[in-house]
Amino acid sequence: MSCLQAQWLHGYFDGELDVVRAAEFEAHLQGCPACTRALATQQALRSALGAGELYARAPAALRARVQAAAPVPRAASAPPAALWRSLAVAASLVVLVFGAWRTMPGWRGDAAETERARQVLDAHLRSLQLTHLTDVASTDQHTVKPWFEGKLDFAPPVVDLTSEGFPLLGGRLDVVGGRSVAALVYGRRKHVLNLFVWPAETQDEAPRSGTERGYAWVRWTRGGMRFWAVSDAALADLEQIARLLSRP
Repeated sequence: MSCLQAQWLHGYFDGELDVVRAAEFEAHLQGCPACTRALATQQALRSALGAGELYARAPAALRARVQAAAPVPRAASAPPAALWRSLAVAASLVVLVFGAWRTMPGWRGDAAETERARQVLDAHLRSLQLTHLTDVASTDQHTVKPWFEGKLDFAPPVVDLTSEGFPLLGGRLDVVGGRSVAALVYGRRKHVLNLFVWPAETQDEAPRSGTERGYAWVRWTRGGMRFWAVSDAALADLEQIARLLSRP
């Protein structure tokens, strides 16, 4: 196929594309007969393979002859006692580690937070590398906030902090950890700050901060929303915007 978008066909067919890329490919399908035909062919092939009787059960006589001709395996010798002891020690260690993991939520929480920080940073870097920083470019919160209506199943709070040194630059749709989120873009001197917002399943949480691959991040929960701010600006700047957005 000569279509440049055909490279995404198999990923779309197998459900391997993220939400943004899948939506882009679906829009492409509406105007590309070649990709539409190729996708229909893949779907027809899958249906044929699933519905066709492509195998037959061997007759009982044939199974008996094959089993009779197969060599009879010799009985395996019992493992030495040292091996059993080693296996017992290994099993005990597995149980111990699993039990600690179950009873110490801090371990699980730290691992989940580290993974989410990586996902947020990946989304931040994507927005810079693909020159897709904003879907709606505006310094007016009354323009940015309505833009998200109908595009997400929640309404992200949008606040202009120009007077505090964080001018609003716009917003866009993004994906973090497999779910669609709102990304609000702020400026901080010569730096770009991405603020990712999505509904929270927990109560309000005080800001926590960290660094990942040389970038700073701050995350907190307030008013039923989870916030993650990330930038190459100073960590103190991110902590400041977290305080500003956490005000009553």
